[in-house]
Amino acid sequence: MNAIIGIDLGTSTTEAAIYRNGEKKLILNPDGVVITPSAVGIDESGNWVIGDRARSQYLLRPENTAIEVKRKTGTSERVSLGNARYSPVELQAKLLSYVRSYASEYLGENVERAVISVPAYFNEIQRRETVLAGEQAGFTVERILNEPTAAALSYGLEHMEEESHVLVYDLGGGTFDVTLLEMFEGVLEVKASGGDNRLGGKDFDERLMDDLIRRFQDRYGRNLRKDRRAMAQLKEEAEKCKMSLSEAEAYHILVPAICVINGKPVELDETITREQFEKMTGDLMERTHEPIDRVLSDAGISDEELDLVILVGGSTRMPMVARDLQDYLGKAASVAVHPEYAVAEGAAIQAAMISGEIDPSDGLIMTDVNPYTLGVRTDDDGRGDHMSVVIPRNVTIPTTRTERYHTSGDYQTEILIEVYQGESMIATHNHLLGQFHIRDVPPKRAGEEKLDISFSYDLNGMLKVSAKLLSTGAEKGIEIDMTREHMAEPDLSKWKEAEGAKAWRTAIRTAERILTKEDEVSDDLKEDIRTALDELKTALITGDAISEEEAGEWLRELLEEARNKR
Repeated sequence: MNAIIGIDLGTSTTEAAIYRNGEKKLILNPDGVVITPSAVGIDESGNWVIGDRARSQYLLRPENTAIEVKRKTGTSERVSLGNARYSPVELQAKLLSYVRSYASEYLGENVERAVISVPAYFNEIQRRETVLAGEQAGFTVERILNEPTAAALSYGLEHMEEESHVLVYDLGGGTFDVTLLEMFEGVLEVKASGGDNRLGGKDFDERLMDDLIRRFQDRYGRNLRKDRRAMAQLKEEAEKCKMSLSEAEAYHILVPAICVINGKPVELDETITREQFEKMTGDLMERTHEPIDRVLSDAGISDEELDLVILVGGSTRMPMVARDLQDYLGKAASVAVHPEYAVAEGAAIQAAMISGEIDPSDGLIMTDVNPYTLGVRTDDDGRGDHMSVVIPRNVTIPTTRTERYHTSGDYQTEILIEVYQGESMIATHNHLLGQFHIRDVPPKRAGEEKLDISFSYDLNGMLKVSAKLLSTGAEKGIEIDMTREHMAEPDLSKWKEAEGAKAWRTAIRTAERILTKEDEVSDDLKEDIRTALDELKTALITGDAISEEEAGEWLRELLEEARNKR
């Protein structure tokens, strides 16, 4: 049988589906439901618990339970469960292994192949780690598919005759994506994708939690942030409140004994109205506007040319989402697909296209885009750290692009080609994907020796980069599997012996500790610290990208800012 299933590996929940006999079929977990909480934990006996059991355990044993791990994908953060620490890949693999187990039981066969969805705005490191988690779970990961594209597939399969511009607005538990597609004659062409990997339902929950914490502290003088179990209860109530306010105008929160003060249990008793909730989260809704504008601009489409806006993701059930889109785009949002199931169904359709279950002659064709800019590091800025673009973001793939360059130094006999991904014009602020050398360059004055650098990027995530000297025809290149290659580990030996290395190591350890905290430090500051750490690693890889002093000073400033905010 050799089934290929589609998996929506979400921040809050995970779903799986398969396409068979011309139908999309959702896969039920052992509890007989489609939706599995994306939670992983260790019970009192030291056994792993996954899904609903782990989510239920979170209230009583938050220190042994991990939720919303997807938010940590691609970072150096580790999650503590009991006395052990785990990487995001390890915990995602546990969840995917559970999915593989129940899918095999449900389908009555050993499931070993999958298409796994990711946010469209995931970078290649995050995509690689998703593949790695799938492989550790025992899957052959046939394709990584962008979530909005998957949702569009779910819609497009039954509307193949339409000709329209479709905006997919995907607000999930931990990420926000927006994708513009053009549909015509059975073709789904992705025109542009954008998003915000630090915006999702979790952030709306946290605004509610912040408000409840403030109210409680005003009344009792106790900061609940210092009580891990109380914070777990708060999160549970915030999620219930948010979901209830999608239907009701107000919600009453009552936790009989959220903590103990002076030996007596104290209750949390508050009422939140929908108006209050929308006011405290209004700026989060506004953050969705910039990615929408960028995608429409990249696609060359105006608001008036949109034919359909599709809502995807559980967080789009909040009434203010549809209202905001109506006000901002002048277009009523459509629930043309199931918000929670569409991505898994679309991944299953992609799986069926790979397996041959859907015959290519049926006419369904899909194209996609690269969500991030690809380029090489050059000396155009005089500092040797300019990001020279070869493939701009939101170019339809597969694609091949070539740019011409020249030597930057007198009589150089070797050229280092460094391949980066990202939107910064400073190359080393982006992600280093790979590098190679061209040797035996004829020694000439700077600018006299020219070379062509070509990038070829296909739908399977393979990036081929080649460089050819015009004078000799000598050619060298590399292939980068964007879903499997891993960024080179930095050589720390020189740095460890450097002056002030002890202070640097202390600063990095402090940064890592800050990144593991769930509260006290804002997500924006955490992102800045991660960027600083990436800068440092890049400096250590490339040697001359940025001085150790510069990276270290930046990191120290961020740590000082973190201390001041705690």
